[in-house]
Amino acid sequence: MTKIAVVTGAAHGIGLATAMEYKKAGWYVIGIDKSRPAISSDIDRFIRIDLANLKAVKQIFALLISEEKEIHALVNNAAVQLVKPLVETEPEEWDALMAVNVRAAFLMTKYSFPLMRAKGGSIVNVASVHAIATSKGLAAYATSKGALVAMTRAAALELADYKIRVNAILPGAINTEMLRAGLARNYDVGDTDIASLQIMGRRQPLGRIGQPDEIAGAILFLTDDEKSAFISGQTLVVDGGATARLSTE
Repeated sequence: MTKIAVVTGAAHGIGLATAMEYKKAGWYVIGIDKSRPAISSDIDRFIRIDLANLKAVKQIFALLISEEKEIHALVNNAAVQLVKPLVETEPEEWDALMAVNVRAAFLMTKYSFPLMRAKGGSIVNVASVHAIATSKGLAAYATSKGALVAMTRAAALELADYKIRVNAILPGAINTEMLRAGLARNYDVGDTDIASLQIMGRRQPLGRIGQPDEIAGAILFLTDDEKSAFISGQTLVVDGGATARLSTE
C-alpha cells in the first residue's frame, strides 16, 4: 500500500524539499500552498489555497475525505515572517501571521484527524529555533513558533490514543527564500545573497548554513513508523549546533 503525505507550504524551500523527499521514499504526496511550486516537481497532487482562509481549508478536506480513505503523514510547514519590533507591530499584522503560522497548523491537524483516526499516522510541525532563542524584530514570528511547539506537545497527548504521533522540527539557518529575505537587515553586504549566506554560515558551529533537504530528511525520519515509532511530543532541533553555543562565547 502506498502511503500518503500532505505537506503545506510545498511550493518552495523546506516544504518543496520535503515533498520531494517523500516522493523519493515512494510516498504519494499532496502538496498545499497558495502559490505554484518554484520549480518543476513530481508532487502527485498540488492544491492551491490560502491556509488562512477557513472556508477554503474546510472545502479542501471535504474533497480529500471524499476521495482518500486515509493519510499517513501531515507536515505543517506553511509560514510567513514579519520583521518588525513588537511595539510597532499592528494588530492586523499580528493576526495575519498567527493565522498562517499557528491557526493553519491547528486547522490542518483538526481536519486531517478523520483521515488518520482509524489506523494512526504522524504529524510534524515545522517550528523554528526562534521558539527557544530569537532575535530583535521577530517577536510575532518567534511567538508563533513557540505556540506551535506548545501545540505539538498538547496534540501528542490528545492524539496518542489513536496512534497518531506528533512532533516538531526546529530548523536553524536554512537556505530558503525566507532566510535570504531577512539577510539584508543583519549584514551590510548589499544585494549579494551568496556573500550574505557565507557570512551567516561562518557564524554557525558547523561553519555553514543548512539546506532544505537536510530538514526534509529529518521530517521523513519523524514520520517513519519503524525508525521513530516511539517518538512523540518531542522537538528536534536541526540547527548545525547554533543553539548549543553560549551567547558569551
